Amino acid sequence: MFPSTIQVMDQALAARNYVADRGLVTAAFLALKLTKPLFLEGEAGVGKTEIAKALADILQTDLIRLQCYEGLDINHAVYEWNYARQLLELRAHDNASATRPAPNIFAPEFLIKRPLLQAIEESRARAPVLLIDEVDRSDTEFEAYLLELLSDWQITIPELGTLKATHPPIVVITSNRTRELHDALKRRCIYYWIDYPNFDKELAIVRAKAPQVSAQLTEQVVAFIQELRARELYKMPGVAETLDWASALAALDQTALDERVVNETLGVILKYQDDVEQVRGGVADELTARAKSFRELGYDRATR
Repeated sequence: MFPSTIQVMDQALAARNYVADRGLVTAAFLALKLTKPLFLEGEAGVGKTEIAKALADILQTDLIRLQCYEGLDINHAVYEWNYARQLLELRAHDNASATRPAPNIFAPEFLIKRPLLQAIEESRARAPVLLIDEVDRSDTEFEAYLLELLSDWQITIPELGTLKATHPPIVVITSNRTRELHDALKRRCIYYWIDYPNFDKELAIVRAKAPQVSAQLTEQVVAFIQELRARELYKMPGVAETLDWASALAALDQTALDERVVNETLGVILKYQDDVEQVRGGVADELTARAKSFRELGYDRATR
């Protein structure tokens, strides 16, 4: 059952350790209420994928994920025939009695259902959550097909006919904005941009997702990441990297940031060698010192 109000939605997300601002909660609530896809854009690692998982848990339904990539086609997104099984069936028929009727190798049992077809299965008792992840990595041809599918939630398979969803899926589409998508796709959706969180929000996320990390280390890690994002880097660390780093430091029995350990673990938060080289040494030491003194620095400035 859908959350009845925005406040109930907010509480449901918080109960699943998903820290969302009011705008995102409102967008998710409206997407459910109006039965429109939720289209989320933002940098990698800011929580776009996680909200789909949280929604599936809230609604107690299946999560079906389609990971997009360049060259994604209908065989990998919608369906394909199980050619190996069809061939075996034909060979079995050839070896059997000549009076045996020819098998129907285009029956449903020979069909391999990919995520988009799984999402509209007529046998479903309730609507699943369909996550179309990183749609910007797919080609424009797939984007056009997706636009058509979102219009009527039916798929035509020449050998079987048209299959239509009894319960259209709840759709979450994510994009890292590596390319611009067609306006027609966005117009069908409730749109929301997820930005990097401010200090307080990121602190709440780490506390919720990594409770094993000491309070002091959590605060210092978040302060360090907030300062790091103010630097000119090729790829800023997302919240996912913040969580990974906090957990890694805790695994090293750290209760506070240490210049040596920070320099040794930069690869957890920075994924390009140019960024690592830029930060390692003096910059890392400076940021560590600032993170240790974040209370004195007044961290309402970290909302930038």
